[in-house]
Amino acid sequence: MAAETEIKTFLCRSDNIGVLIRDPATGACAAIDVPEAGPVLKALDETGWRLTDILVTHRHGDHIDGIPDVKRATGARVQAAAKAGNAVPDVDVTVGEGDTVQVGRLEAQVWETPGHCADHITYWFAEAGIVCSGDTLFTLGCGRVMESPPETLWCSLHRFEQLTDETRVFSGHDYVLSNARFALVADPENRDLMARKAEAERAKAEGRFLIPSTMGAERATNPFLRSNLPALAKSVEFAPGTDPEAVFVALRAWKDRF
Repeated sequence: MAAETEIKTFLCRSDNIGVLIRDPATGACAAIDVPEAGPVLKALDETGWRLTDILVTHRHGDHIDGIPDVKRATGARVQAAAKAGNAVPDVDVTVGEGDTVQVGRLEAQVWETPGHCADHITYWFAEAGIVCSGDTLFTLGCGRVMESPPETLWCSLHRFEQLTDETRVFSGHDYVLSNARFALVADPENRDLMARKAEAERAKAEGRFLIPSTMGAERATNPFLRSNLPALAKSVEFAPGTDPEAVFVALRAWKDRF
């Protein structure tokens, strides 16, 4: 690609992450979800970018409430999961597993990644090295299971294993510090995780957040991606070599109570 993909991240609501992704070759620009209109429109004004697309990860209100106002202001095309039905407002295009979406010359593969909710999808911009994981994979964590057995979310998370360590992960919320506290209880000897928590605390003090992360950082520090390791099995009182899916299910249940 002639020029590097341009990205702007910013806070929406109390802890949602707004993301704008722009193709500099064409000027096309996508918002990943619209938690609320104001911050998205402000970010567009600050950058001077023209919004052409809204890519919806899932139907929950804290990801779609701002769509009508932003669509009215920009005329952007709204793309969302077919499985969301009529729950997402103003949809122009519905997508599902195996589809691709275009933002100018940028192309993203659509993965169906249920678990947090049944209609959740993830957008993987392979050439740009970007994955927009919504509420499936977080920095140091994963989404809460709401509409399926936890094994469904495990299968969705397992798909991220194909991505390179350099892939940047844009998640839907800044839960980094609360995730870090749990992760250190589950994986207390992990020095990379200790450093990551300290980095998150510095970022918070400076008004920043650790989004995007990278797949390499998540593999090294995210307990939900490390359930194949003896240390994580031990933390949920399972024997080494226990099926990683069973370890994940126990970790997710523990996090729900944490």
